[in-house]
Amino acid sequence: MFPGPDALIQKVRLAITALSPQPRSLGVAVSGGADSAMLAVAAAHYAAGHGLVVHLFHVHHGLQASADEWLHRVHDLAHQLAVPCHSMRVTVSETAGYGIEAAARDARYKALHDMASVAGVRHILLGHHLHDQAETVLLRLLRGAGPVGLAAMSPHVERDGIEYVRPWLDVDRAQIVDAANIYAAQTGWQYVTDPTNTQDRYTRAAVRERLAPTLDARWPGWRDRLARHARQSAQAAQVLDEVAAADLGSLDFDADDQSFSLAGWRLLSEARQALVLRYWLGQQGLAMPTDARLHNLMRQMRQLHALGFDRAMRVGHGAVDIVCHKGRVLVAGRRVDRDKHDPSAGLSD
Repeated sequence: MFPGPDALIQKVRLAITALSPQPRSLGVAVSGGADSAMLAVAAAHYAAGHGLVVHLFHVHHGLQASADEWLHRVHDLAHQLAVPCHSMRVTVSETAGYGIEAAARDARYKALHDMASVAGVRHILLGHHLHDQAETVLLRLLRGAGPVGLAAMSPHVERDGIEYVRPWLDVDRAQIVDAANIYAAQTGWQYVTDPTNTQDRYTRAAVRERLAPTLDARWPGWRDRLARHARQSAQAAQVLDEVAAADLGSLDFDADDQSFSLAGWRLLSEARQALVLRYWLGQQGLAMPTDARLHNLMRQMRQLHALGFDRAMRVGHGAVDIVCHKGRVLVAGRRVDRDKHDPSAGLSD
């Protein structure tokens, strides 16, 4: 019997039954903490009566001295639940250039993808809850995110062919911890606690340890309000995507090389020019530029047309170039040895 409130198991049931087509097996990403462990227990409880095979996936980051103990604890839980368990050790580079937290997240998703591929699983449940969602909205606000970013974590997201599902995004963590404590009393299995969750040198922990207590004291219920804001932002982002997709289609868009007409783009309002560029880059799996870089690109695209440079433009964007050739804007691989006499050289950032 699942030790938590019926609402927790019902949310897992609704999340699984909403999948199409219905899977015969699914995974649960389990760190060993209360949240992911109880999600594993709930999923195994549901699966037992519905002919599903649940796989537990554990990523060993090696960032904590107790990481080996966490791995053993997750395998013990899987044994207790009588479900298969897969684990993978990863190396997280602290010199990746974009922070240890982001590097660990990327390594984790890659490992989950690799384990799911071996297990033949296409759906993985994640144990994020209301507190995680509220923290994410706060962090995105502080970083200046727009509507897409403020949508925070989605209940469903596909990444590299794997669909990740978050059934408990609107669940207060206290309910999950209560269930974990009851489970520990019933079975003797104890969840682990990650010390980095309270070390405020990490950005998310700083929000949790410094900001959250103040907000709790002054604005009770702030997490629910931020979660509502995330849902509304997700709806707004969907509308903006629909507008951007329609605009891109009106620019003589070529699906083969993902190019569009510069002349057509110049007829859009400035706001829609920016919107369609972000959408176009996102559809190709490219990172979003900063506001400054985007405005620089837009300036060059307008200047290019005004100066008659329709034949050539090349602006660096990460590992690729955004190119304009004969009035068509497209993404191209970065050329190492550019022609120093290229007339677009003065336009590159």
